[in-house]
Amino acid sequence: MEKGRKQSKIQMKSVRQKECDYSDDLFAVAIPVWYQDSGKVNPAWLSICKEERNQTTDLLEQITSFSNLQKAYKQVRQNGGSCGVDNMSIKDFGEWFSKNYQELQSQILQGNYQPQSVRGVQIPKPKGGFRQLGIPTVKDRVIQQAISQVLQPIFDPKFSFNSYGFRSKRNAHQALLESQKIVKTGKKIIVDLDLAKFFDEVNHQRLMWMLGTRIGDKRLLKLIFKTLKTNIMQNGLEEQRIKGTPQGSPLSPLLSNIVLDELDQELNRRGLRFVRYADDVQIFVSSQMSAERVQGSIIKFIEKKMKLKVN
Repeated sequence: MEKGRKQSKIQMKSVRQKECDYSDDLFAVAIPVWYQDSGKVNPAWLSICKEERNQTTDLLEQITSFSNLQKAYKQVRQNGGSCGVDNMSIKDFGEWFSKNYQELQSQILQGNYQPQSVRGVQIPKPKGGFRQLGIPTVKDRVIQQAISQVLQPIFDPKFSFNSYGFRSKRNAHQALLESQKIVKTGKKIIVDLDLAKFFDEVNHQRLMWMLGTRIGDKRLLKLIFKTLKTNIMQNGLEEQRIKGTPQGSPLSPLLSNIVLDELDQELNRRGLRFVRYADDVQIFVSSQMSAERVQGSIIKFIEKKMKLKVN
């Protein structure tokens, strides 16, 4: 039994090392967030995070540089989309930005910038019901895109190999191929989990804690928190948001992966084979009994620890 446990730990270490060996930064050797079976935060992980925070104290200067904001505007223009609550079009913002770039930069750096309310739109789902979308103003979309461009290279290389949604050079087809490979190993029983209204249920406090462990620029953290707390305007009425990150925001895909990386790490810690695409997770096991046990314990972890809901 003891020999089996040691062998299991060696295999787990090998898997984690493989997931991170393409990174040459502080996280070149994978260290899980959670400490063994206790569920406590791993001191070694926090120690490395502290070193990373010391190296990320000036991110807001990078975000507000003319070149980064200009790149963000080009991406927002390419994505298209309608106006926000201020009715400023993408073209109008481009003209405004060319004359007022320094004013915008100064507002953000001094902490005076206040994101505007998000315009709420409900679109019907194919199987019934509605999906809530949030459309920030073009100005806010550009700023969020600028933030994402700086944070993506910091966070994405440490995400799990098993995560395929909202990531560069990763797609649903690759997720299906990986699923087929796992099934061929004999793990043919699948626990299929779908998070209920994930984007609407993201817990702000947990998200800000996870960002704060690795980002040393407190000005940026305050700006992201302001963005999360913006009201939703729908049918002429404003509703205060106490949780969630709106679908339609350029920053939401990255934030969602940061939130769900906690789930990936827990599945890795347990030695489970899985594939995740955004908030859809499939866990592969060898028997019905294992599936029922895993399903129950993982749902408990998601709902109790991550403060999310499972369909």
